[in-house]
Amino acid sequence: MIWRTGRERGTASRYRLGVPSRPAIWPLAILTVILIALTLPLATARAELRVDITRGQVEPMPVAISDFYGESGEAIDFGKKIAQVVARNLERSGLFRPIGKGAFIQRPEEMLSKPRFADWRQINAQALVTGRVKFKSGDRMEVEFRLWDIFSEEHMVGKRLESATNQWRRMAHIVTDEIYKRLTGEIGYFDTRIVYIAETGPLDARIKRLAIMDQDGENLRFLSDGSQLVLTPRFSPTAQEITYLSYDQGIPRAYLREIDSGQHELLGKFPGMTFAPRFSPDGNSVVLTYAADGNSEIYEMDLRSHKKRRLTENSAIDTAPSYSPDGRRIVFESDRGGDQQIYVMDRQGSQARRITFGKGRYGTPVWSPRGDLIAFTKSYEGRFSIGVIKPDGSGERILSQDFLVEGPTWAPNGRVLMFFRQSERNPDSSELVTIDITGHHEMILFTTTAASDPAWSPLIP
Repeated sequence: MIWRTGRERGTASRYRLGVPSRPAIWPLAILTVILIALTLPLATARAELRVDITRGQVEPMPVAISDFYGESGEAIDFGKKIAQVVARNLERSGLFRPIGKGAFIQRPEEMLSKPRFADWRQINAQALVTGRVKFKSGDRMEVEFRLWDIFSEEHMVGKRLESATNQWRRMAHIVTDEIYKRLTGEIGYFDTRIVYIAETGPLDARIKRLAIMDQDGENLRFLSDGSQLVLTPRFSPTAQEITYLSYDQGIPRAYLREIDSGQHELLGKFPGMTFAPRFSPDGNSVVLTYAADGNSEIYEMDLRSHKKRRLTENSAIDTAPSYSPDGRRIVFESDRGGDQQIYVMDRQGSQARRITFGKGRYGTPVWSPRGDLIAFTKSYEGRFSIGVIKPDGSGERILSQDFLVEGPTWAPNGRVLMFFRQSERNPDSSELVTIDITGHHEMILFTTTAASDPAWSPLIP
């Protein structure tokens, strides 16, 4: 649903993407923001164009994404590619419907100052994105974009970004985030990455490698060579490190890895198996499961002092811990009540209470970045589901159901989930799937191999 309220003038700012001080997979960049005024007329806003993303199935907003103007052939090519990435990002969100360029009446060079709004109303566009690409000294490029409300003939937001030309895709993702934020009121999730397990080979001799890519499946890189089994990678709050499980020397243990350098280390000197590691919201601690003498308990380890603290102590299997975004509570799965269910406890390990009571077994809980929901996997009568529930145990909802679905992970805005799915028709393969928290807009994310255990990064700093 689309509605209009309030009064607002357009805003503008500039991003400068610097060059990282060490080699980066992304390439990552230091980002500074400087407020400036773009030289264009700003109409007084009569109403605010907005998409309500809280009401489930909505009719996608028709938007026009014009090729970004460029004066040279190379700049024109970059302008087309940036516009294409922005359009694909918005379309995959399920909230926007990019209008085919064959319907456009105005050309990019005709909109350098202001579009002819009547031309865009004629093709039923509600919002319009225009832009410009300029080459700077050296291998630098400046990208400017503007978002227009066609009905009120208002400039809604405009920004300039500058970076090395090889970061053009990241600039396109940042542009999309700004558009998404302005039209939905929520932060975007497009300037992010996904780390996951890339799987190849037969099921009885599976090769599993750590892989990382942009949230749209581009810029794929492998972080491990497949010589050792790896599972459950998870990002740090800085998006610069991951934790994961590796069967180094045949024993499952939790490791910490720096993405840029590839350096990795064992998480703590536990004599037995460790698994299911996750970072605390401040990145200073890790919570994980330690299994010894047939019993699995949850521990927290300070990454600076390497001091360990036991959080659970009983004969049940306690595992899969995940911090609340404020770091005060931990959700985990346990069979202490007789079967696999989800519990919430204080960070100190006290006052654990069960929050799931439906039919079936519940597992792999992960707290939303917004703090309002906990995602989970549920199995019942041979079927698997991805669902969400409030931290107090109320409001349980199933979002997706299939032969085998597992491993939910949250986008940084807490509005979209990703998980992996194994098809009943093709059990040798698994795929990554996204869905929003209303249970709509389910989409497959293409990967070059079978994929499992996804983890969504925070927004790239």
